[in-house]
Amino acid sequence: MLVPDRIVRLRTVLARTGLSRSTIYRKIAEGTFPAQLKISMNGAGWHESDIDCWIANPAGWRPPETTTERISASRA
Repeated sequence: MLVPDRIVRLRTVLARTGLSRSTIYRKIAEGTFPAQLKISMNGAGWHESDIDCWIANPAGWRPPETTTERISASRA
């Protein structure tokens, strides 16, 4: 059975990565940090598995090309 991937908000991402808000958004623009998901009209978050993958290898992280690759990466 697959465990649902939690959605974490910015405050959690800041605490887990140690990065500042501006650094996170700069890295998203550069393509070196997972992009956020729109979860409501005014809210956004990240898949926890994407943040875990980035923490495991920040210098080598690249966005997955497909949804299948994202799922595979979260299981590794």
